[in-house]
Amino acid sequence: MSESSTVRKSWITIDTPLGSMLAIADKEMLYLLEFVDRKGLERGVERFKKTTKSEIIAGYTQPIRSIEAELKSYFEGLLIEFKTPLFIFGSPFQKRVWEELKKIPSGETRSYSEIATAMGQPTAFRAVANANGANRIALVIPCHRVINADGELGGYAAGVARKKWLINHEKQRVSTTH
Repeated sequence: MSESSTVRKSWITIDTPLGSMLAIADKEMLYLLEFVDRKGLERGVERFKKTTKSEIIAGYTQPIRSIEAELKSYFEGLLIEFKTPLFIFGSPFQKRVWEELKKIPSGETRSYSEIATAMGQPTAFRAVANANGANRIALVIPCHRVINADGELGGYAAGVARKKWLINHEKQRVSTTH
């Protein structure tokens, strides 16, 4: 790949109460936010670099500074809605699912089937689950708020213990602000 066709993106790790997170952004948008111990993250980053023809170097950009500050506020219980600009890549269906996830209020959960029904495709709950698992912008696109129809937490790429912690954290924050 020639130097002129390579796009530079920056990365940092951000310490959180639930472990370190990897953030990747360019000068305008956040592309990835994942827990560093997420299964398959290394492969995902390599695929990301290839797909976006990117070289990833350590360093700060405005979106990285923004998400770092927002994560701090989120974990302190002060932030409900993230404002960092996102670059979202995925299929049209995945993007629709992720937009539905962003509609789930903090402190609440929805089932995969409820998301599918909200999208007008009630039988697509398995496809919704797959799109949910393909999300690469953890917390900001709140895939942790999606549970099984029976109320069980279900899976979470960053671990079910984290999912439970995040849901409880948001419920506590909402109950103290109302």
